[in-house]
Formats: sequence, C-alpha cells, structure tokens
Amino acid sequence: MTLLEKQKTILVTGGAGFIGSSMVRNLVSQSDNLIINIDSLTYSGNLSSLKEIQDKENYKFLNLNIGNTNQIKKVFLKYEPDIIINFAAESHVDKSIDSPNIFFETNVMQTLNFALVAKDYWLDADKDFLFHHVSTDEVYGDIPKNNPPSNEAIAYKPSSPYAASKASSDHMLRALHRTYGLPITISNCSNNYGPYQFPEKLIPHIIINILMGKQLPVYGDGSQIRDWLHTNDHIAGILNIIESGQIGDTYNIGGNNELSNLHVIEMICDFMDKNFKNKLNNFNSSRELISFVTDRPGHDKRYAIDTSKMLKVFNWKPKIEFIDGLEKTVNWYVENEWWWSEILDSKYQMNRQGNK
Repeated sequence: MTLLEKQKTILVTGGAGFIGSSMVRNLVSQSDNLIINIDSLTYSGNLSSLKEIQDKENYKFLNLNIGNTNQIKKVFLKYEPDIIINFAAESHVDKSIDSPNIFFETNVMQTLNFALVAKDYWLDADKDFLFHHVSTDEVYGDIPKNNPPSNEAIAYKPSSPYAASKASSDHMLRALHRTYGLPITISNCSNNYGPYQFPEKLIPHIIINILMGKQLPVYGDGSQIRDWLHTNDHIAGILNIIESGQIGDTYNIGGNNELSNLHVIEMICDFMDKNFKNKLNNFNSSRELISFVTDRPGHDKRYAIDTSKMLKVFNWKPKIEFIDGLEKTVNWYVENEWWWSEILDSKYQMNRQGNK
C-alpha cells in the first residue's frame, strides 16, 4: 500500500489533538490524498492547531464521536477510506485516576464500536485496507532502573487506569485481526513533545508557567524517567509502518532520550533564562519557581522502549536531537502565545494534570 499515491482516502481520528493534528498537517500538506479528520473536540481537541490547512481542498473535518456507530457508518459509506489512523483516546493519566470509567468508555468501548464498523466496511469493500492504531509505552508498565527497555514481545503490565485502557484497546484490535482478519498495525510511542501540545503536558506546562511567573510543580522528587520523542519523528515512524509494515505487527516508536522529569525542567529553565530574560517576571532564575509536590498514586518511575525493530525493518530512527527539539519547542511557545492563551482563556486553567 502506497500512502502518498494519489486519490487515497485517509481517515484520521483524534486529528485535532496534539499528535493527531501533527499527522493531519503532514498528510494534507505533503500529499494529494483526501484527509478526513474525525474529532469530538473534547478537552484537548483544538481546531486552532489546524488553521494552516483548514481551507485545503483535500481536507475535511467532521465533529463526531467515534463511538457514534450510525454516524460513523455514514462516514465510511460516503468517503470509502483506504487507511484509518486511530489517535482518538482519553490520554490524561491523572484524570484517569479520578474518573477511570470515562477512559474505559472512550479508549475501549468506543474504539471497539469504531473498529467493528471498520471491520464490516472492509469485509464488504473488497479492497486494500489498513487500520493503524496508535498506543503508548505506558502499557508496558514501570521498567526497573537496570532493566533493558521494553521490546514488542514483552508482556503488558499497565499501572494506571489510562494505561490499562490503552492495553485493553491494543488487545481488542489484535483479537479483531486474529478472529476476523481485520488488517491492523499497532505502534506504541514514548513521551511526545513539540509545538501545539496541550498546556497540561509537562514541557508546555513548564514553559508557560515560567512566562507567567508561576510555580513549576514537580511530582515527588522529579526522578521519574521518560523517553522523549519529537512528534515529527513519531509521525515519520507511523508513516513508515503504514507504508510497509507487516499486517498484525506491533512497532515501538521511541526517541532514545531517557531523562528525568526534573532534568528536563531544569533544561527548560536554563534555556529560557539565557534567551528570554526580557520576557520573564521578577526572579533571578527560573529554577526558583520549582516546587516539589506530592507524587500521584501509582506513579511509574521509568518508561523505556526498545526501538531496534523500527531500525531493522524500516531503517527508521529519530532524527531530532532532544536539545535541538526542546529549544525549538520553547521558541514556538514563546512566539505563539496566541495559541495557548486561547486555551487558558477558555476551558483550561493551567492545573497540572500529569506527565503524559
């Protein structure tokens, strides 16, 4: 299946979110394919992230919930998609601790309903078809400090309700593949960062709080290890899988940048002090704003995934060095206050929600 072949129809779910909008911008601007973006615009969905492509002839936005079976059936019948890229999910770990039922409703039941529509459509359509499902490294659970990163053969061991809901959806899609033959691929990614990320996430949260002179909350002692992946590298990895991945296979996409949360925060502080001192409020160093707060329940200490399969199969590896990607991300948030200030003025008040 050639992704960039003319007249393909690609249906992206969750395409107004952080990673989904990055995929949509890429596909609309880099190909002549028809891109259908389905998003229910709950919480972190933001059409402002798509302004640059919203009027393109090969782009269509539909404000729909993927669990609305009747409406989704109509979309499949009307647009006859060749490829599905499923980003739609509730993804805020802290919120999953407070309201786990919402996460299982969205990430499991609604995903199941959507996948069943896709399955029936594929069986009737009699054409090349692919359902790519985007998942997370959190399904592998907490990785002990001295253990190697998790590869695709490692058993799932999710810790949070969010991770458990994503693990459930992964297994469910594999079951649909095994039982009905639904052509699927799955990717598990590490922590993404880059422009257009919702302000609750660690990196934009810290940048914006520094600009506003607010405290920088750090869970526990900040020693939690995360592997950081620029969203552009993530999108490139997914496109490799869609182009030539093995049907039924799973692929880990990571940045190979294991860093503690505290170290990342300090990097942001130092870069902003050096380059944006004139924009900062009355403090000598941004590090003065760091405030250690009570850790969240069941907080995993380390996530790490082995990306050697991506290198072996596709010759893919992340191209963006973390320091370069981080500095460009900081610059973007400083230069694009219009984007995040709209969010702060509307539905979100900068309450820290989690590290993912």
